[in-house]
Amino acid sequence: MKTLKDAKVGETVTAARLHGEGAVKRRIMDMGITKGVEIFVRKVAPLGDPMELNVRGYELSIRKADAEMVEIET
Repeated sequence: MKTLKDAKVGETVTAARLHGEGAVKRRIMDMGITKGVEIFVRKVAPLGDPMELNVRGYELSIRKADAEMVEIET
């Protein structure tokens, strides 16, 4: 299983499934990351946290812990 945390800079991936429960899953969905949405990995901070993504036409910064809950397809 490959997660958003494993995606490389410059890669466009598709969200396949969201893991997590309750408020954590809801927060990820509120940020626009839902099943089937395309995500472009724009940048990753020098120490690896956070990641900057393009989702649904806007820029989003997400922590690696949250990115680990998004299963992806390349």
